Amino acid sequence: MTTHATSSTEPVGRLLGWLGLRARSGTFEEGSEAPPGSRNLVREAREQLLGAMTSFLLGHDLDISPANLLIAHSAFSGINPRLARQIAARSQTHEGITQQWLDELMENEPAVADRADLDRMVARLESNLETFHTNTKAARSATSEYGSKLEAHVSDLEQVQKTGELVSHLADIAKVMLERTRHAEDEMRKSEDEAKALRRSLARAKRDAEIDYLTGLPNRRAFEVLLERHHEEARGACEPLSVAFCDIDEFKKVNDVHGHEAGDRVIKLIADTLARISNDHCHVARHGGEEFVMLFRGLPPSEAAKRLDEARESLSERRLINRKTDQPFGQITFSGGVADVFGYAEVRAALKAADEALYRAKEGGRNRIELATPEE
Repeated sequence: MTTHATSSTEPVGRLLGWLGLRARSGTFEEGSEAPPGSRNLVREAREQLLGAMTSFLLGHDLDISPANLLIAHSAFSGINPRLARQIAARSQTHEGITQQWLDELMENEPAVADRADLDRMVARLESNLETFHTNTKAARSATSEYGSKLEAHVSDLEQVQKTGELVSHLADIAKVMLERTRHAEDEMRKSEDEAKALRRSLARAKRDAEIDYLTGLPNRRAFEVLLERHHEEARGACEPLSVAFCDIDEFKKVNDVHGHEAGDRVIKLIADTLARISNDHCHVARHGGEEFVMLFRGLPPSEAAKRLDEARESLSERRLINRKTDQPFGQITFSGGVADVFGYAEVRAALKAADEALYRAKEGGRNRIELATPEE
């Protein structure tokens, strides 16, 4: 919900601002022009999020701590659908949600560096490397020119006939200076080469940070960058934009029966299946575990679901064998949920809707694709 009526010095304003619920880009501040009804949709979405977080924490008698607030925000805002499903599944068991279980769950969650901080750090490092490269190149050029001139003067001094002792001594000094100059030039060249190598390593590290090591697909961090860019471009071009979550059906059984190495091969199989339908306007990424996320630019949800369903059907018709043990995997399938990004007040709400549609597909028998219902 927007907070234009709440001062940041008030307790509620501070809480909403800390949680990231204060109005930002894409929401409307007081006095700005907003399309009819959009302000109410944003407010209702934020009120629902705050209500869900409050119910979760108080309903399970959890501490109102920064860590728990971040967990609740990640789970119920759509940032981490996998965490939301884990919480939903746990709440149906007799153990229920406890602080101990929540702490253990988050210990196993991979730490994700803040993207904005990481990008700022990389930008600063690249800028410093560029400055260092420019300075060393200029210094090396100047040193080289100075050394060439000095070498010419040394040659002239050595050729002078009947030079006095002073001139001879000056020639010796010039030779030493020339040697030191050449040494300094070599050191600068080495430093420049090291800077180039560091820049290449930095570029490679940036690529590695955005690629899933198992499947070779973009990871969740890279997908969020793509989603932000395509959301802005598609909105400006008035193009449809759809998002989908896919999850391998009964994947735990694959790991239990065939082992985790075989499970990794199944994950790569699904990744390859989804990658075959991707292009410049259709992007697939590994969201985590056995879950994938897709973005369809220029396709409404019905068309995106159709394309995804064709891939699902093609995979479900195959009968796979574990070639290391000759045991059949049996039928490997996945389920999916598709949502219209522009059918919701916020992108996170669309992601959450797609995840909920995926959950309905699982409950409805698996091996199927479900469409999310847009907000009214």
